[in-house]
Amino acid sequence: MPQLHFRSIWISDLHLGKKNLRHEQLLDFLLQTESEYLYLVGDIVDLLQEQKKWYWPRINDQIVQAVFEKARNGTKVFYIPGNHDQVLRKFNGSVFNNIRLMNSVVHETADGYRYLVMHGDTFDPIVRYRSRPTGIGSAVALLLRWLNRVANRGKESRSLSVWLQHQMSTAANFLGNFEKIVLREVAAHQVDGLICGHLHRAGIREIGHTLYSNSGDWVESCTALAENHAGRLGIVEWRRQYPTTKKVAAVKNWGHLYRNWWMLGITR
Repeated sequence: MPQLHFRSIWISDLHLGKKNLRHEQLLDFLLQTESEYLYLVGDIVDLLQEQKKWYWPRINDQIVQAVFEKARNGTKVFYIPGNHDQVLRKFNGSVFNNIRLMNSVVHETADGYRYLVMHGDTFDPIVRYRSRPTGIGSAVALLLRWLNRVANRGKESRSLSVWLQHQMSTAANFLGNFEKIVLREVAAHQVDGLICGHLHRAGIREIGHTLYSNSGDWVESCTALAENHAGRLGIVEWRRQYPTTKKVAAVKNWGHLYRNWWMLGITR
């Protein structure tokens, strides 16, 4: 039985089909959590990887079945495609196995705030203006992740690849006027904020009076965004490394912000 109950959960950037997905942590998270709403915020299945070398161990089937089981049992599941599974965007509005495919959706929290949910690649100038994929950035990221695992095997560490990606994304977002794009999108949809993925870096912050939230990823950080039953939002860090009986999760808020955040530490 799930041990953590939320009103809503957002997960993104699973990249099923790639070898460096944290399969055990993701499956454990899905089995140990329950929610009324589950949002799959893009890059869930890495269909770009399928064109290269597809990696699909048996645990991936268990991950997919865990999501299907939630949908069968009444969880409202939304799949919002990203740039790695963008071919699914042509099926906007379709329903498959009780999972609704939507290019974007507006979520209303328990306390009445409305948030636009989309993957976020449309805010990324590298994705928007790239004429053709080179693969160089992906190769560098894979190399850095491998070096990081070798150098820090068995240790908790700050990921070199995440750090580098963050620096690159920060610069790119600055050049692409990221904050203005977010504010414009929020204003166009007349909502209170944005929830997205894509950057592989979880976070919650305010841009003016607008809430920006990112659910992170399951390649490096193993994070999700969650809403409790009072309508407050927090970042879930799933720290469990191996499928043992010892499970540790943490849900943290961003204390300098005040409107919609919550804090809950959990050790199991």
